[in-house]
Amino acid sequence: MDAEARVWRDARLWLVVYVVALALVAFWPVPVDRGAQGLLAAITRAVPFLTYDVIETAANVVLFVPLGALLALVLPRRAPVVLGIALAATVVIEVAQAVLLPERTPSLRDILANLCGAAVGLGVVLLLRRRQRPVSPVR
Repeated sequence: MDAEARVWRDARLWLVVYVVALALVAFWPVPVDRGAQGLLAAITRAVPFLTYDVIETAANVVLFVPLGALLALVLPRRAPVVLGIALAATVVIEVAQAVLLPERTPSLRDILANLCGAAVGLGVVLLLRRRQRPVSPVR
């Protein structure tokens, strides 16, 4: 099996693992940071600009970086589709939280942060691909 086929196969496997982990986090019946309030308060005391909202938004961005990267690897010639899938996934998550999980707090900010994270993951893969292409000499 050549290296490109192996990367594609491995990306599909990691995408499945990631989606399962994402579903566990997204559909956990209580906020996943419930036990971390003391730690979050200590971080905010130590670094005042790192408020709960900033930390939560950053966590949402980071949470979706792998989705953008893995989808970009699995769908190598469909970059715009990657962001569409990420948007659909985050909207489904937030709507499900609103309808099915009364202790969770869905928000538009989460949707935007998740989409930004997917865009970062997509961008990283696109940049790495661009760096791997041989540059043809200028004539």
